[in-house]
Amino acid sequence: MLLWVGLGNPGAEHARQRHNIGFMALDAIARRHGFGPWRKRYKGEIAEGSIGGVKILALKPQTYMNGSGDSVQPASAFHKIAPADIWAFHDELDLAPGKVRVKMGGGVAGHNGLRDMQRALGTPDYWRVRLGIGHPGMKEKVHGHVLGNFAKVDTWVEPLLDAVADAAPLLASGKPEDFMTRVALLTQEPK
Repeated sequence: MLLWVGLGNPGAEHARQRHNIGFMALDAIARRHGFGPWRKRYKGEIAEGSIGGVKILALKPQTYMNGSGDSVQPASAFHKIAPADIWAFHDELDLAPGKVRVKMGGGVAGHNGLRDMQRALGTPDYWRVRLGIGHPGMKEKVHGHVLGNFAKVDTWVEPLLDAVADAAPLLASGKPEDFMTRVALLTQEPK
C-alpha cells in the first residue's frame, strides 16, 4: 500500500489557493480512478482506491499546513506504511507554473507542510511530487502568492491536474521519471 498525501489548507474558503494544489491533485486522481468516498480519519480526510493493482490511501490532512505531520504519522503507523512508500503532493514556488518534478528526500525549501512531515516521520526520505506554482518574483510577495487563489489567467491548472490524474498509474508502479515525462507531454502547448 502507498500513502499519497496532498498538502494544503482545509476549508472551502481556501479551496482555490495555490497552496492547495496538492489537495486538488489528489481530488483529480481520486475522481479519475474511482476511489471510495472521502471519510474523516487521522485528523484528515482519506479515500481508498487502487491504481494498476496497487492499493492507494489518499490523505488530505485537515490540520493546516504547519501540522500536516500530525495527520500523516498516525495514518502511516496504523497502515504500516514506510516513509519510502509515502508520496507528498505539494505546491512548489521554485518551479514554473504547471511544471512537475518528483524526487525522493531532500530539503523542505521553506515548505511548512514538508517540514512538519519530516518532523513527524523522523526522516526526510519520502517522495515529493512538486507541483509548480511559480514565484511572484519578490520574497515579500511569497506569502500572498501562495495563499492567493488561482486566477482566471491560470489556464494551466486544470490541464495539469488532468495530466497528473492520467499519469498516476506510473507513480503507483514506481516510475517517477516516466510520470514526469507523461505529464510534460500531456501539458505541452500545441504548436
